[in-house]
Amino acid sequence: MDDLSALQYVAIALLFAWSGFVRSGLGFGGAVLVLPFLLLIVNDPLVFLPLIAVHQILFGVWVLLRARLAQDADKAARGADWAYLRRALPWILPLSLLGVFGLITLPSRVMSAIVYLIVIAYSLGYVLNLPVRSRGSVSDAALLMLGGYFSGSSMIGGPLMVAVFASHVARERLRDTMIATWFILVSIKLLSLVIVGVDLQLMHHLWLLPCVLAGQLFGERLHGWLLAADASRFYRALGLVLLLTCVVGLGASLR
Repeated sequence: MDDLSALQYVAIALLFAWSGFVRSGLGFGGAVLVLPFLLLIVNDPLVFLPLIAVHQILFGVWVLLRARLAQDADKAARGADWAYLRRALPWILPLSLLGVFGLITLPSRVMSAIVYLIVIAYSLGYVLNLPVRSRGSVSDAALLMLGGYFSGSSMIGGPLMVAVFASHVARERLRDTMIATWFILVSIKLLSLVIVGVDLQLMHHLWLLPCVLAGQLFGERLHGWLLAADASRFYRALGLVLLLTCVVGLGASLR
């Protein structure tokens, strides 16, 4: 990522600001809603995933600490639902580790194509207003395992796991619970990447962290709006943009 043009660096900065915005606003999407755009700039997930992983850890801690330190009665009821998280992790963690192995061993073009195909499926659900829903304990387990694998391989398993968590966790606690989940999964993923010697792009954190912080602060406003409003139009527009982006990116990856 050291030989890009000035315009490409500006685009990356804006996309990481977008990453912070959606992560803070939705509690997920810091990877799934930004990685397809980043891959149009550099078609290698291993370039960007370490950056996204570090940001998820740092800002996940920040959001959780803010929720923990909140003193007023309304915010005191918020925070991660650790009881449910302990029940969900045994389904998620083994497949997440398997996904990390796939990320490390598969060629970058193959991983990029997989990312685009998965996000196309998500975006179609948003456009057609057909969200992923869990329909019982068996589908809970299947979605958690599949979400764990996608999170391990490319950090885009959020929508699948949210579908399960949303049926077991109070709405006002869902975002913080998902952020706690990402913190655990991403910490394991980052450690695995360090062990195998993947470049963590440490120098690029110096200029990307302020971009993510700006997006994170604006995302707090989005979170409040989503809690109080019907967000179907927002998701539909987001899905359409993702769909078009992924079709273009998939075509480029398959050439």
